[in-house]
Amino acid sequence: MGLLSLSGCSAVRLAYNNAPDFGYWWLDGYFDFDGPQSLRLREDLKALQAWHRKDELPQLAETLKNLHTAAPQDVTPAQVCQLSHFLEERVQTTLDRAAPTAIALGPTLSTTQLDHLARALDKRNREWREEWLDGTPAERTERRMKKLVERAEGFYGRLNEAQLKLLQSQLDDSAFDASLQYREVLRRQQDTLQTLRALRNSSPSDIHVQAEVRALVARSLQSPDPAFRQYTERVREQACQAIATFHNRTSGPQRQRLQDTLKGYEGDARALMRP
Repeated sequence: MGLLSLSGCSAVRLAYNNAPDFGYWWLDGYFDFDGPQSLRLREDLKALQAWHRKDELPQLAETLKNLHTAAPQDVTPAQVCQLSHFLEERVQTTLDRAAPTAIALGPTLSTTQLDHLARALDKRNREWREEWLDGTPAERTERRMKKLVERAEGFYGRLNEAQLKLLQSQLDDSAFDASLQYREVLRRQQDTLQTLRALRNSSPSDIHVQAEVRALVARSLQSPDPAFRQYTERVREQACQAIATFHNRTSGPQRQRLQDTLKGYEGDARALMRP
């Protein structure tokens, strides 16, 4: 995490400035775009970045400023959840901005490209199962604990024994259910494939196409399954409580480390506002 607060061309700045290229290659791995599709996508990703730099980064920078100012103080679960909702709104806004690209490209995808997408998703699913579902319950918990500690230490520095025990107890009490998450992953993937196959050879200017793509994005962000929505809200509330409890048990030096890290993020965001 130290790289994130370095002056000059930090890891965050390098990644952001190259986001259109990274985004293109990531998406191309799923769809294997042809020439015209690639040209349209590259141009749209550049335009999306320009919009994000101008409209979204100032909001993010201000939020980071508020966060590092508040870092030395205790926090409440409500404050943590407020931040979570804010970040979700930013993702929603960005996806809404990108919707015209999906509307333009979706109907042009060939059967071969959609079959390529299905195979790429199958590969991703195998990797997901290896990370979250494979092994004994103890092995899965150990993997999750390792990630949790790495994330916490990235912000706060080395944790003491009491803090490690706290994280372990929070993990043991967590409502997170990998099998439920995986079922939702599969639902979203099948929803995407079915929608794109149904829209093949349609006109991007067709109101029906536009409505279907936007509805697909909405279903991807919020499941149509009421039980899963209740589950995710329960997990969110539990996470907000856990994060607040953990932060409130950190030391002065650890909070200073958090503050310095968040200041580094703010500096990155403000530097990136200038193309």
